[in-house]
Amino acid sequence: MNLKPKKKLGQNFLIDNNVIQKIIKCAEISYQNEIFEIGAGTGNLTKAIIEKNPKQIFLIEKDKKLYEILKNKFDNKIQIFNEDILKFSKNNLFSSNTIIFGNLPYNISSQILTKFIFNFENFKFKMLIFMFQKELAERIIAKVNSSNYGRLSILSTWKFNINKVFDISPNSFFPKPKVKSTLLIFTPKKISSKFNNPKSLEKITKIFFNQRRKKIKKQFNYIFSDNPEVKNKLNIDLNLRPQNLSPETYFNLAGEMERLAD
Repeated sequence: MNLKPKKKLGQNFLIDNNVIQKIIKCAEISYQNEIFEIGAGTGNLTKAIIEKNPKQIFLIEKDKKLYEILKNKFDNKIQIFNEDILKFSKNNLFSSNTIIFGNLPYNISSQILTKFIFNFENFKFKMLIFMFQKELAERIIAKVNSSNYGRLSILSTWKFNINKVFDISPNSFFPKPKVKSTLLIFTPKKISSKFNNPKSLEKITKIFFNQRRKKIKKQFNYIFSDNPEVKNKLNIDLNLRPQNLSPETYFNLAGEMERLAD
């Protein structure tokens, strides 16, 4: 491959056709679906998507040179944006039939995921099919009481049902990364929130997990000013550590924080 990947953009191009076909099979793409691909790179996955004949295909590629290559390569089969996904705001492109694919750059993959979490009401979609560094994927799907469980686990499970599909060898990419990747599928949940503002959950989890190895008593009292009502209402043991509290408990804590602030 003559094109030199840019390290600053976290570019690792997927070149393994067997993996590409496995990714495509994760979604039953039909003429009813709009497809949105983040960081299309050299277009290997794009080509396989086109072969499924979806209703529309949107690509976003930040690299100007790759943008031009993709535009010339696929011509009128796609609509492509030379933009940064973290600043992208054309939410009118998304519908309940939109399937979003992304071989995400390692350096901003968690930021891309949180963009979809916190802009959930603006970006309608059927599912996200995202590839992450394996270590980050393990944090996203981690369960309560595990060492990987943390803020990203809680924020992700608030909005999505998440399934791990498979791990991907470094040999499937160019250049070859030093770590494995993991493919995850996110499907939106129908939720009734215990809180109104997503920033409340973000704040609660940030305060608690800033001292993840310590008991939660200090953080709890900082947020709730030693108010025993919340502790009793939610039946929380203040001798626990942040990783011992379930996502549901954090949702309830965010709701209580909002209620007491009114």
